[in-house]
Formats: sequence, C-alpha cells, structure tokens
Amino acid sequence: MTKKTWLISWIGKTDHDASEGRLGQDVGPVATALLGQQRFDHVYLLTNYDYERSRAFCSWLEQKCGYSESAVDLYGVDLPSPIDYAAIYTAVSNNLKAAHLPLEDIDLTFHLSPGTPAMAAIWIILAKTRFPARLIQTSRERGLEPVDFFFDLASDFLPEYLRRSGERIERLAAGPADPGRHFDKIVHRSAAVHQQIELAQRIAVHEVPVIILGETGTGKELFAEAIHAASSRGGKQFIPVNCGAISSELASSELFGHKKGSFTGAVSDRKGHFVEANGGTLFLDEVGDLPLETQVRLLRVLQAKEVTPLGSSQPVKVDVRIIAATHRDLAADVSTGRFREDLFHRLAVGILRLPPLRDRDGDVDLLLDAFLEQINADARGKPEAQEKKISQDARKLLNTYAWPGNIRELYHTLLRASIWSLTPEIQAEDVKAALLQIQRQGDSVLGRPITQGLDLQSLLDEVSRDYVARALIETGGRKSAAAKLLGFSNHQTLSNWMRRLGIESDETLDEGGLARLSQ
Repeated sequence: MTKKTWLISWIGKTDHDASEGRLGQDVGPVATALLGQQRFDHVYLLTNYDYERSRAFCSWLEQKCGYSESAVDLYGVDLPSPIDYAAIYTAVSNNLKAAHLPLEDIDLTFHLSPGTPAMAAIWIILAKTRFPARLIQTSRERGLEPVDFFFDLASDFLPEYLRRSGERIERLAAGPADPGRHFDKIVHRSAAVHQQIELAQRIAVHEVPVIILGETGTGKELFAEAIHAASSRGGKQFIPVNCGAISSELASSELFGHKKGSFTGAVSDRKGHFVEANGGTLFLDEVGDLPLETQVRLLRVLQAKEVTPLGSSQPVKVDVRIIAATHRDLAADVSTGRFREDLFHRLAVGILRLPPLRDRDGDVDLLLDAFLEQINADARGKPEAQEKKISQDARKLLNTYAWPGNIRELYHTLLRASIWSLTPEIQAEDVKAALLQIQRQGDSVLGRPITQGLDLQSLLDEVSRDYVARALIETGGRKSAAAKLLGFSNHQTLSNWMRRLGIESDETLDEGGLARLSQ
C-alpha cells in the first residue's frame, strides 16, 4: 500500500512577509519545504493570524510551489497566546483529531520552523506520542533538513513514570495512620455534621480554595483548622483573619501589606497576612464583609499567586491556600452587587454548609458534656470552685432552646449558668437566668395571642414593612436590586408596596432615609 504524505505546519510571520514581497528572494520556511526534493500529497496549514491574510498566503504558495488549490488546506486556530503551551497543545490535538489523524495510509511530517518556540515544542511532543510524524526544519543558511533525534517515550520515560505513580498509589492507599483524627475536636453524633466532615476530609487533600457557609457560631473556624491540619500544609502556618473586624481603609494593607510611607500612618513596612501565611493556609473569616476594592485585589492574588504591597510596584510570589467562611448569603450578595461573582466562583471550589445547632439531632447533649468537662477543668484549683453537674430539667431546657447563636451561645450560656449556680448541680432556673433573651425585630409577631380584636392585616403589613425595609437597607436603597431580593418581577411592584406600606418612595433613599428604615 502506497502511503500519502502530508506536511503539517503553522504559518509564521516570515511566511507572510515573504508572500507579501518584504523579504526579497527569501520565500520563507513553508515554501522552502515545498520547493525541496520531496513532493507532498497534501499541505495542512494552521494559522493564528488574520484568516484572510493567511488565505492570501496560501494562494501565493500554490502558485510559487506548483500545488493545486485542493492540495492545500488552511485552518484558523484561536490562541490566547502564541507561547501558551497548554493552549497550543489542546488546539493542535483537537484540530488533528478532527481530521481523523493519525491514519494508517498517511505519513505525517511536522515543520518546526514557522511559529514560536512553544509551537515547535508541541510538534515534537505530538510527533513522539499521539501523532507519530517525521520532523523537519528550514533555514536560510542550510535550507531544508530533517530533525533526527531519537527517544522512545515507552522505553525511556514510561517505566520511570509508572514506578513513581506506583509509589504514589502505595502512599495514598496506606494513607495517614488515622485519617479522621484531625476532625476529632468536632463533637457530634448527628448525620448532618458527619456528612460535612466526610466532605471536608476529601476536600482537605486537594489544593483547592474552600468556602465554609454557616450561621454565626456553627464552628466554621474549627472546620478550617481541621482541613488545614489534614492537608499537605498541616505543618505550616495557619493564619485566621476576621475580615469583618478590618476597616475598609486598612483591609488591603492588612491582607497584602504596604511599604513605609504609602499612606498616612504607614510608619514602617508591613508584610501582610498573605506573605505571613506563605506555604500554609489563610483563613478569611467573614469574607463577605470585605469591601469591593479589596475583593478585586483578592481575585488578582488568587489568579496570579502574587501580591503587590500598597506603595510598591514589585509583586511578591505567594503560595497560600485560601479557606474562606461567611454567615452571609453570598449568592444574594452577588445578585445585589455586594460581592463579586468572579471572586465567589473562584473561592467556591470546595463548599461546606454547616448546619445550625437546632438542626443537629442529638448534638446538644454531647456538647453539653464536653463543655461542662472543659469548664470544670478550667475552674479546678480556683477559690470557691465547685465540680458542676447538670440537672435533667436544665438539660431538657437546653435541648429545647433554639440557639440562634449556635455552639458559641451554648458554651457561654453554660459557662454563665455554672458561675451563677449556687449548688453543685445546675438547675433549670440557672439556665433561664443565663440565657440572653435578645429581642429580634419581628420575633414577637408570630407569638402574639389570638384574642378578640386581633388585626391580621396589620400584622401582615408589619411583617411586609420589615422585609421591604431590610431589603432596601441591604441594597443601599436601590429599588431594582431590592425588588429582586424580595422576589418581585420589577421595581414598579416594589414601589406600589412601598406606597401602600407608607415607606419613602424616592428612587434612591438618602442616608437619613436608610437610617430611619433601620430604626
């Protein structure tokens, strides 16, 4: 069987210049190859230049080298960069596969000279692996010549690769002595928490950003510490940062550092938390509270893996894993413009959703025992210290409470009750006294007694007024965004509700209006 011969090549700048008469007698790399002793059955050209310019080159090439129009194919390839190795490899592989290559009856020749060094490198890789091919190059001094260097991927490289892979598989199969030991501090028996721990253990071994969602006091930092300890960075720095406690003016300085004199009060250089956490993990608690300007800089750091301190033009490379956490509804914040969507997707690779304590069946009792043991241990040796126990009535009361502050509120309530209890046993009365009954807006609406003279419409209006006002405050008075939060089809519907409920109807409320709504 006689095989057909194909020449496959990029069209380079020199090829275009030659066809456009800018190189005198020089015809460029592709034409030099086609004017050589070998006649190819087919010429397969790729271009990342303007397609019409390359089409004109093909017409010139056919006339110059005596090839018919049907023997020359041109394919435009969109590359983000002519030196992006991964993009070139993917684009060329896909293009050749679409041409049903390799084929038994076709001998391929790849031309290395046109294009960038990255393009040439990809031809070499493909010729020795997926698309077996002969390699050639051209030059003004030596004309056309074959590129002969021999290596056999299978015999030279594959055995070593397989040996390394086998060792890695053995390490992974052996695993740590106790893969769950880093999560032992998370006291639980509920299935909801167990599921999140299993997810966290799987996420820990992958070098991906993590975001932990959950109400205040659900143990987000505890999960973050466990993920860090169970990861390959376990022996390195774990730096927690409360983003909600950083002023908007200093957020970028705290995270990314600054140079002396870069702003008023910058009396010395500061590394910033990213540089301090280099090699380890940075825990960004309440990341939803970061100002938009800092969110932009954070996104840049995650993409480029480098920080530029304020007042400096020299970026600093950093290798940091990000674990973020928030009690906010970030999806809603994205829809209202409070949080950048691109940053949200960058952070939300590994996602954990920690359940509130009220949804953790059986966990309150376990936590009570663990916390009381800790409280008793801390009190030993102190004047008038007593070993405390919990009465059944007190335990029952603690189990039935809703715990809006979750685990943190449970611990501090038990601590107060143990201090205020005058006997070794904490009674229900001690617990009642220790509970912080914080009156929350709207709490009293659903609990009002049904008596003669109840005005249901007034109650419904009160609830509506509360939610409309909160949505306006949340969105800074922007009606379109508030309407979307409330599920209205358009801002005109919201305006009608505001008019009926007696809420200010200005298109954008001023600061005074927002302040009055929040009261």
